[in-house]
Amino acid sequence: MKHFLLMAVCCCFSAIVFAQPAPKPLTVKGTVIDSATKVPVGYATVSLIDAATKQSVRGGLTKDDGTFELRTVTGKTYQLTVASVGYGNKIIKITGGDEEVNVGRIFLSTAKNQLKEVSVTALRPVVKQEIDRLTYDVQADPETKTQNVLDMLRKVPLLTVDASDNIQLKGESNYKILINGKPSSLVAHNPSDVFKSMPASSIQKIEVITTPPAKYDAEGLAGIINIITNKKIDQGYNGNVNLRYNTLYGPGGGVNLNIKQGKLGITNYTGYGYQKKRYSSSTSDLTSYKPDTTLLRQASSNINSGRFIYTSTEISYEIDSLNLITGSIDFNNGQSNNENNQFSNEFNDLGALIQSYRIRNTGHNKNNGFDFGVNYQLGFKSNKQRLLTFSYKYSNSPGDNTTSNSIFDRFNYGQPSYTQFNNSGAREQNIQADYVHPLKNLTIEGGLKAILRHNISDFENSIFNDTTQTYAVDPRSANNFIYNQNVYGFYNTYQYNKDNWGVKAGVRIEGTYLNANFLSQGGFLDRNYYNFIPSVSLQRKLKNNASLNFGFTNRIQRPYIGDLNPFVDKTNPRFISSGNPNLEPALNHSLELNYSKFSKGGFNIGMSYFFSNNTIQRVTKLVDTVTYSTPQNLGTNKNLGINGSFNYPISKKISFNLNARVSNVWIKGYFNNQLYSNKGLTGNAFTYMGYKITDTWRAGINAGYSSAYITLQGKSSSNTFTGISTSKDILNKKGSIFFNVNNPQSKNRTYSSYTRDPAFYQSSTTEYPLRSFNFGFNYRFGKLKAEIKKNQRGIDNDDTKGAEKPTTGK
Repeated sequence: MKHFLLMAVCCCFSAIVFAQPAPKPLTVKGTVIDSATKVPVGYATVSLIDAATKQSVRGGLTKDDGTFELRTVTGKTYQLTVASVGYGNKIIKITGGDEEVNVGRIFLSTAKNQLKEVSVTALRPVVKQEIDRLTYDVQADPETKTQNVLDMLRKVPLLTVDASDNIQLKGESNYKILINGKPSSLVAHNPSDVFKSMPASSIQKIEVITTPPAKYDAEGLAGIINIITNKKIDQGYNGNVNLRYNTLYGPGGGVNLNIKQGKLGITNYTGYGYQKKRYSSSTSDLTSYKPDTTLLRQASSNINSGRFIYTSTEISYEIDSLNLITGSIDFNNGQSNNENNQFSNEFNDLGALIQSYRIRNTGHNKNNGFDFGVNYQLGFKSNKQRLLTFSYKYSNSPGDNTTSNSIFDRFNYGQPSYTQFNNSGAREQNIQADYVHPLKNLTIEGGLKAILRHNISDFENSIFNDTTQTYAVDPRSANNFIYNQNVYGFYNTYQYNKDNWGVKAGVRIEGTYLNANFLSQGGFLDRNYYNFIPSVSLQRKLKNNASLNFGFTNRIQRPYIGDLNPFVDKTNPRFISSGNPNLEPALNHSLELNYSKFSKGGFNIGMSYFFSNNTIQRVTKLVDTVTYSTPQNLGTNKNLGINGSFNYPISKKISFNLNARVSNVWIKGYFNNQLYSNKGLTGNAFTYMGYKITDTWRAGINAGYSSAYITLQGKSSSNTFTGISTSKDILNKKGSIFFNVNNPQSKNRTYSSYTRDPAFYQSSTTEYPLRSFNFGFNYRFGKLKAEIKKNQRGIDNDDTKGAEKPTTGK
C-alpha cells in the first residue's frame, strides 16, 4: 500500500512541476545565397552554438532553395554559423528575447586560394561517453564494410563475445537487447545467429546503457544493449543490397530500402541466412562418488544446420508539424536441425565396464516471431519540444522443438528409445504513455506502462514399445504449462544541464502480478510483488573535451520463460536439464565511475561494482548417476571491475583501437543443503589496427582474448581470436567488395568446462571449426533530400533477463 501512496505523491508532484511555465521557443530562419551568382546555396551546414558554452544546440542543412529553419529556446545568446565547401564561413550573433529571428539573406563568398578539388575530412570518435551510456559509432569504424554486427560487438567496450558466440555485458548474461530502442522477437531466441547475418553497414551505432534511467523497465541486471540501425530517410529513395558467403556459416544477403514521399515515409530491412552443415565433436567425463565411484565417458559427433529470414518495416506519416503517427511490422522465421551420434561407456572404480550404449539423436527447432506496433506523437504550439506520446505494441513468438532418440548396442542399459516434443510460445502486449516537458535547463519526463505477458509450454515424452513397435505418451513426462505475468509501472525522471554539469535522476515504481497453471498435472502458482527503483547519473564536463561520470541504479532480474518452463530436456539421458517455475526475481545494485576524454583520439577508463542477493544461478545435482541441471535462487553475486578503451589515429592512414575489462567475481550460495562458493579474475581485450591503402581501399587486422567464465560450481576455458580484413570501393563508391579471414592461425578450436560438486566431478571438451573466409558485395543506390520525422518516444521494453531510446527524430 505504501508504494501506491508514494506513486500518488510522485504523480501530484510531477503535475505541479509540469504546470510551471515553459521557456518561449525561438525560431531562427533565413536564406543562404552565393554572393557572386546570387544563386541559393543548397545543403550548406547551419548550426546554432551557445555563445557561453560554445556547445552546438541545433544544426541542419539548407534546402534546395537555400532556406533553413532552426528551433531552440529563448533566454540565451547564440552564434549562427553557416559553412559550405568552397565558401568562407559566416558567423551571425543572435540576441534578444524575440520568439522568431529572420536573419534574411546570408551571402557566402568564395573561399580564397580555393583548390580545384576540395576534400573535407573529419575525425569521428568511435567511442563516446554520454551521461548514462557508452556509444560505439559503427559508421566511424573502418571495418564497417567487411564485418557483421557480431564482429562489431566484440569491439564495443564492456561487451564480450565468447567462444560459443554468447554475448555478455560486463561479464554477465543478464541484460536486455533492444533494436532501435524497442524489444524485438528477432533477437528473442538466438541473437548471435541474427547478428552474424546482419552486415555492420546496416548499423548506425551501438549503445551500452549501464545506468538505465527510470523510464526504462527495471529489468536487465547488467544493463541494456541498444542496436540502432541506419534509418536516415529523406525525400526520394535510397537503399542498399548486400550479398555474402562465409565458408563456415554459409551464404546470406539483405536488402535495405528507404522511401520518402511527401508526408509518408517507409523503411524496410530484409535479410536471409543459410547455415550449411557444421561439424563438431565433443567428449565428457562424469565421475560419481556416491554411492560408489564410477566413471561415465561419452564421445559424440554433431552436425548442425539451419536457415532464417527476417523483415522489418517502419512507416511514418506526418499529419502536420504537431501530429505524427508511426508504425512498425516485424516478422522472422528460423529453423535449425541437429544430428548427434553418441557412444557412452561407464566403468567402476576397478576400470571394468558396467554399462554402455549408443544413441542417435535427431532434432528440429522452429521459431517464429511477429511484432506490430503503433505510436502517436502530439507536439504543442507553445513549445515543439514538449511531447505527449501514446504507444501500443503486440508481439508473438511461438516455437516448436522435436527430438527423436534411438538407443541401440545396449549393455546393461534398459531405457527404451523415446521422442520429445515441446510447443512453447510467448505473447505480449505493451501499452504506454509518455510525457516530456522541457524547461530552461531542466527536462522532465513521466509516464505509465502496462506489460501483459502470456506464456505457454505444452510438452510430452513418448516411449517406444518394442512389442508394438509404436510410441506411447508417458503421462509422467507431459504437462501443459501456462504462465501469465502482468507488470504495471510509473516513472518520473528529471534531467538538469547547467554549464558543465549534467544530472539525470528519477524513480520507477513497478507492480508485478503473476500466476502459473499446470493444467495436465494440476497445481497453481500465484504471486505479486512491488519494486521501488531509483536511478542517478551525474556528468561533469572538464577541459579539453573530457568528462567525469557517475551512475547508480537498481535493476531487477525477472526470470524469463526459458528459465521458468518446467519442460524436462532428456536429449542426453545422463545429463538432464529443466526450468523452474518457482523462481523469484532478484534485485541488483550497481555503481559505476567513468573518466573519458575525446580530442584527436578517444580515451575512456571506468570502475564498476554491482552485487545481487538471491541471484538466479543454474546449478547441477547428481541423482542415481544422472545429473539434473536447473536454475535456482541462490546466494550472492558480486563483481568489481575496471574497464578501458582507447582509439587513436596514428596517422592519416593508420588507426588504432583497444578496449579491455578485468574484474573479480565472488559467487556464493546454498544448494542441496551445501554451501558453494567460487571466485576469480575474469576479463577480455580486443585490439584493432586499420590501414588506409588508398582513398577506396582499406585493410585491417584484429586480435582478441576472453578469459574463463566463472559459475557457482565451475568455470570454462579462455579463448583467443584474430582476423584480417580488406575492402575496396567500386562503381564510383556506390559499391564495395570485401574479403576477410577469421582465425587464420587455427582450423579448429577446443572449448572446455567443468562442474565440481562433493558428489561428482563433470568435465566436457568440444572441438569445432574456427577458421573461416568471408567475402561479399555491397551496393548503394538512390538519392534522398530531406529527413523524415520519427517518434521521439515509444515502447522501450528492457525488463526480462537476457537484454535509451535513440533520438533520431527531429
